[in-house]
Amino acid sequence: MVTATVSARAFPHRNNSLNLFRLILAAAVLFAHAFYITGNGTGPMLHGENLGGWAVAGFFVLSGFLIMGSRMRHSPGEFLVHRIARIYPAFLVVIVVTALVFAPLAGLLERGNLDGFLTTPVTPLQYIWGNLGLEVSSYTVSWTLQTVPYPGAWNGSLWTLYFEFFCYIIVWTLGFLPWFRRTVWFPIALWVVAVGIYATAGFWGRLGLAADFTLLFKLLPFFLGGVVAFIAFERWGLRTQIGIASLAGALVIIVVVPGFGGQLASPLLAYGLLWLSTVIRQPKLIATHDVSYGFYIYAWPTAQLLVLLGAARAGVWVFMIVNVVATLVFAVASWLLVERPIMRATRAHLRTFSGTKQTTTAN
Repeated sequence: MVTATVSARAFPHRNNSLNLFRLILAAAVLFAHAFYITGNGTGPMLHGENLGGWAVAGFFVLSGFLIMGSRMRHSPGEFLVHRIARIYPAFLVVIVVTALVFAPLAGLLERGNLDGFLTTPVTPLQYIWGNLGLEVSSYTVSWTLQTVPYPGAWNGSLWTLYFEFFCYIIVWTLGFLPWFRRTVWFPIALWVVAVGIYATAGFWGRLGLAADFTLLFKLLPFFLGGVVAFIAFERWGLRTQIGIASLAGALVIIVVVPGFGGQLASPLLAYGLLWLSTVIRQPKLIATHDVSYGFYIYAWPTAQLLVLLGAARAGVWVFMIVNVVATLVFAVASWLLVERPIMRATRAHLRTFSGTKQTTTAN
């Protein structure tokens, strides 16, 4: 159902379909990864980027909008606690489950035994220890996943989380600056600089900056595009005609401009997607249960196990469907057993702490 309006309105922060949109983007990443996990090439590509890369761009523009809103609503300390609670516990659980459950199962499927599993580098414990800081240092666990089309890689999706949290820290730091909060022009200027740095990535590479620098500035413009959209909504409201024009404009720029078209279109992409999230309804179940993060972090290791179980022999499209169903099981478990309880406990603790602090100050 699409609601038409020409007047400006506030963005409905509690009545949108962003949970659904993030789940669709996570599914797009799964679909893209399914091609090379099953040995069927790279799948659909645009300007050298597969569907998963463009879905990650969508994640970052939506994340920039949401994280900017969180920074405006919370104190600096509360913001950091909320962000860590949202991203880190589930990440920690998935690397532990991968090392101590998925990898042993894979070993049994590949060899029928676990001889040397605990002592062959990268050992399961080293996989956990080396990846604790969000920056993935190793994708392999012992000698597992050597008989699959995409060998050795247990979770090729996790690398983006380090850069996403890096973007959180950037917004957290900039939030101390009054003009970052009060004017749209300063965030726009930051976005322009970020796009410019990525567009000239070859120059920075010749100066010896590592690949992490390029990856950050590949993703940061998308995130800042979401930040710009947030401030634009706060100042001027949301307009349907601008939302439609933004989607069309973003599509044209992405198609016409190679190399950095997505980054250049990111504010338009953010505005358009966010507008679309207000006119497309999501099922109440998805509105209540945000399983998109769990879906994103479990899709890859689940796919590798399914390959070992022979699911790829049915063809890549059937494999995708099976992978979606299997991943949803882990995503729901992650939401119900890890993500939601941690976030509820965090909010309760912060409310208690805030109340105690106010009482102490009053006394």
